[in-house]
Amino acid sequence: MADILLAHSNHIYADKKQAAKMQPYPPLQTLMAASTLESAGFDVALYDPTFDASSERFREVLTRHRPRRLVVCEDDFNFITKMCLVQNRELAFSMAAVAMEQGIPAYVHGSDSTDHASEYLGAGFQGVLIGEVEDTLVELARGDATEQIAGLAYRCARGTRSNSPRTLRPHLDEFSPPAWRHVDVEQYRTAWTSAHGYFSVNLVTSRGCPYRCNWCAKPVFGSHYRVHSPHRAAADLRYMKESFAPQQVWFADDIFALSPRWTRQFADAVDRLDAHIPFKMQSRSDLMTRDTVEALQQAGCSEVWMGAESGSQRILDAMDKDIRVEEIYSARENLRAHGIRACFFLQFGYLGETWEDIERTVRLVRATAPDDVGISVSYPMPGTKFYQIVSSQIERKSNWRDSADLAMMFRGEFPTEFYRALATALHAEVRKTGDAGAAWTVVEQLRASQQVAVA
Repeated sequence: MADILLAHSNHIYADKKQAAKMQPYPPLQTLMAASTLESAGFDVALYDPTFDASSERFREVLTRHRPRRLVVCEDDFNFITKMCLVQNRELAFSMAAVAMEQGIPAYVHGSDSTDHASEYLGAGFQGVLIGEVEDTLVELARGDATEQIAGLAYRCARGTRSNSPRTLRPHLDEFSPPAWRHVDVEQYRTAWTSAHGYFSVNLVTSRGCPYRCNWCAKPVFGSHYRVHSPHRAAADLRYMKESFAPQQVWFADDIFALSPRWTRQFADAVDRLDAHIPFKMQSRSDLMTRDTVEALQQAGCSEVWMGAESGSQRILDAMDKDIRVEEIYSARENLRAHGIRACFFLQFGYLGETWEDIERTVRLVRATAPDDVGISVSYPMPGTKFYQIVSSQIERKSNWRDSADLAMMFRGEFPTEFYRALATALHAEVRKTGDAGAAWTVVEQLRASQQVAVA
């Protein structure tokens, strides 16, 4: 009998866009939770539904392990998890239902359950683990009194009760590395190599983000930023090189290379440990200075994703993005000069964005020629300033169903169909796939007509 069965609810084949991309990563936070529980002396099992989310398989796993508790512990470092998709919520609910059938108490942790604790408790979960999950999990597994466990929400006679917030550990090096033995890494390798001809695996060096973009939700780590020591980060990279020999590593940090000093020390540690693996990461354009980019190149960085968001300074300021459009241009050139791919996250549809603002973003893309772009529309998430501004406009639909949804959930300048067409056209132009000219014609027609019903 396992003390805890850990699971998560990201099933790649439930999301057509992600299935087509076929870039699956193991659930890092879930593996970190497993490692923490095992270090505390508990017996842990893990159910990974990434490639197989059948209810029958889950029932078989529950029967085989007969856990004292089920914890659906989402991967806090996976952008799909942070999107709070309806399909993932439904899979989590189905797990709670199966656990109830077998009389197994079920708990849940993640961004969506934090935002919608009452709904998750109503679906059969006995508790929602809010904030940094590891220490809360240990106290839960230990059997501490429910009302004494910080970071736990649960039902009581008066409805939903939330205990005091969980205090964050100040030093990340205290956490043991992820328990990789709990996932079938070869299954991930096969998926990657079959689709792309190489294998990429994920790591993380930090938790949280100190910046305050007003649309960015941070339900787990808030605006606190903590980072592993440069040596620990390089040692984790060395472990991946020795254990799995991937051709690429994805650092899933919200912000990688925040500190120039840390980045230089990390690069030196990678040299000392012979831990070089080509890696990609995400950061901000204002952090991509020459010295930092030089250190990233030394460490093995091959690709940087930056939240450019918009080519309109007016929109960047409205977002509280705290960057200048010129910094996007400079970052692109610094990365190009060091042979590192530069990729942009773009966001359309922000409150007050006009066609002229959109044109500025398109001009930015054409002038800088990023190696790739990721396109979204503004997505109001609970707990953000942006959500407070547009909450009165949000009706029945408040979450995207899957990662390709791109539905406008407030009254923007244009309807959903326009932004979907815009994403298709700009992707086709940057990636040189499909007929970009025809795609832009559709965008112009939708803009001109203004007769498409708002979703």
